[in-house]
Amino acid sequence: MLPQSSKNNQPNLFVNYLEDMLDSRDPLVALADTMPWDFFNKELERYYSDKGRPANPIRLMVGLLMLKQLKDLSDEELILQVKHNPYYQYFCGFETFQTTTPCHPTDLVYFRQRIGKKGVEKIFEMSVRLHGKDAEEKRVIIDTTVQEKNITYPTDGKLAIKMISFLQRLAKREGLQLRRTYIKEIKGHRLSLRFFRHPKKRKKARAAIKRLRTIVGILIRDISRNLPQERLAVFQETFDLFDKVRNQKMKDSNKVYSIHESHVYVIAKGKDHTPYEYGTKASVVTAYKSGVIVGVSAHAKNEHDSKTLDLALESANRNRDKPIIEAVCDRGYRGRKEVMGTTISIPGTVLKRDTEYQKEKKRKMFRRRAAIEPIIGHLKSDHRLSRNCLKGFVGDEINLLMAATAFNLKKWMNNYLQMLLGLVFALVFMLVWQEKMTTVELNLIIWKIFQ
Repeated sequence: MLPQSSKNNQPNLFVNYLEDMLDSRDPLVALADTMPWDFFNKELERYYSDKGRPANPIRLMVGLLMLKQLKDLSDEELILQVKHNPYYQYFCGFETFQTTTPCHPTDLVYFRQRIGKKGVEKIFEMSVRLHGKDAEEKRVIIDTTVQEKNITYPTDGKLAIKMISFLQRLAKREGLQLRRTYIKEIKGHRLSLRFFRHPKKRKKARAAIKRLRTIVGILIRDISRNLPQERLAVFQETFDLFDKVRNQKMKDSNKVYSIHESHVYVIAKGKDHTPYEYGTKASVVTAYKSGVIVGVSAHAKNEHDSKTLDLALESANRNRDKPIIEAVCDRGYRGRKEVMGTTISIPGTVLKRDTEYQKEKKRKMFRRRAAIEPIIGHLKSDHRLSRNCLKGFVGDEINLLMAATAFNLKKWMNNYLQMLLGLVFALVFMLVWQEKMTTVELNLIIWKIFQ
């Protein structure tokens, strides 16, 4: 249930307000004062009920989600940082300094599940509209990257042992007596899988993997015979997944690489340090000159880059008022020249009919395309896109949207600092030009600015 807002606006003489204590020129304070929090209350209140205990304020939860991606923090670390940092508390809507944690870390999990992808899209949309005209450019840049999932490196032995452990726990939880548990035998097979790449141990490792797969099938059949029909229907989908994993071959398509994240697929990067990445493909759309991220989309299948343009452009147009006229892409998008009324520009061979001016114009345009690469790097290194810890494909979509939101908010704060310094230096220059300030006073002001 939504909490009831307090109507008491009378100031308290015995309490110091954060608004009076903090530096009003701080970018986080300026962002908190600029952000239209009423928009979030209006858009997200539909996900709440009229019954039940009062929930945490929407501004608090939205502010926590933004700070999590801005500062690259886990849910647990974020809650502790908000308790210690008054600037974080002001950003989340507190009027006075709080000496307790704002909520439990699991409340963030419930809030993400409550609003889902649609609610997070509203948060991302507002981060785009904060930039105004900078996000309304007619030309954009599009590129794809891989959002890796928080899974271990997949091997057939690991997957088989995990399936056996799950089946043994299931039998114990359901009170079933297995004909054989295979605990002692599995220990020996686990040792045989060590150093399986060594030429002398490869044959023994293959035999161990084959036997582990056989044990998985035996346990599935044993549990299926003893489970009641209503309970068997509950676990039938899991058993079908296990059968698919134990029967899959090396060169099969649509292989399963993780038991708890079965939607994850492999993307071959062709790089020495990361030849393969396990996760989902993500598209990023940025404004051509300003670099504002105007659209993102996660893809459930490992498709060719040209087939990802529809979702990417649909997401970008949803967050803007003006349609996109041209999209600049790399050669990986070959095959499509126009998508949803948007021209797709890809670097190619020089045409004989082009003048020198046209050649130089195309060269500069495709050079600018490389500006999206450092943006993707910042998303991965600074805003939690390098490894996604959220559950399921919905978690992939939410993490991508919040990472793009954090990048846009960070860009807004950097622009605010540049504007503030520009105004101060312009004022100082005018005073010096009018000879109303001595050199000592000028040096003192510059020292205070950089302090």
